[in-house]
Amino acid sequence: MTQKIAVLPGDGIGSEIVEQAVRVLRALNLPLEINEAPVGGTAYDLHGHPLPPATLKLAQESNAILFGAVGDWKYDKLPREHRPEQAILGLRKALGLFANLRPAILYPELANASSLKPEVVSGLDILILRELTGDIYFGSPRGIRTAPDGEYKGAREGFDTMRYAEPEIRRIAHIGFQSAQKRKGKLCSVDKANVLETSQLWRDVVIDVAKEYPDVALSHMYVDNAAMQLVRAPREFDVIVTGNLFGDILSDEAAMLTGSIGMLPSASLNASGQGLYEPSHGSAPDIAGKGIANPLATILSAAMMLRYSLNHPAQAERIEKAVQKVLQLGLRTADIYEEGTNKVGTAAMGDAVLKALG
Repeated sequence: MTQKIAVLPGDGIGSEIVEQAVRVLRALNLPLEINEAPVGGTAYDLHGHPLPPATLKLAQESNAILFGAVGDWKYDKLPREHRPEQAILGLRKALGLFANLRPAILYPELANASSLKPEVVSGLDILILRELTGDIYFGSPRGIRTAPDGEYKGAREGFDTMRYAEPEIRRIAHIGFQSAQKRKGKLCSVDKANVLETSQLWRDVVIDVAKEYPDVALSHMYVDNAAMQLVRAPREFDVIVTGNLFGDILSDEAAMLTGSIGMLPSASLNASGQGLYEPSHGSAPDIAGKGIANPLATILSAAMMLRYSLNHPAQAERIEKAVQKVLQLGLRTADIYEEGTNKVGTAAMGDAVLKALG
């Protein structure tokens, strides 16, 4: 049966890195129907909106979405609802993409690229599971107003609402425990229960869900301590489950432990297994068009897509092994280059992965 993939390259380096991932997918000779549509700033320029109806319709009708990156400084003065970043938020909401999986794996060949000592990070393999459709990013009320009372009455103030409903916490907790069962059996739930009522509910619900997974060792950590421990002893973690805001911050921190955010894929899934797959990095408009961006995170995101949404785990592993082989051969894009390796551009790295597929 033919499976549909919506390809949304986006802005900046998005089109360059997505092109290489699509080349890899086509080389697998799977029954895939691949359709492309504009998103982000590119879509705004063409249609006056970062997520045009036709793009959203294509995404909704596809089994999976391969997403590049959105954003550019030239759009910063647009009204918030028209900024490129609203496209990814709109897709998350419309498709119900509540579970964000961001693996942080340090390949042995890149141990020296990490900002930490090799003996601290060698063997790093963490999965951060971030709840993606709740929390302060989507809570209401929110806005900017004149303070109605208090010490700063009459001054302008911004306000956002952090909130989670029990069902939202429960469903992401189940995925956290199930993920831990497939790995080392360790789940760390990160919150700020000593300060936030939202986090106290989070902790209570996670503890309740844990009763269904006696084979998983559950621990809890405040987010500030978790940020510290990720730098001090990152290999102590296996699976981390946390909310939208904390997950946004911790996953980027974990990414840098691996040497470059340009190496890390991500998946955002809904309850039916439909997913959006994208690199963890941004659109990097400063290097767009130069042919030097690292496409490996996007290629690895395509591998995650094959594993989680399209049910082709063997082909996913084939891609992952090809990426590791390329690194073993000493090929590096600028972000992971070190003396003694061979610096290559975006297309050359894609060529190398294709060759390594065999």
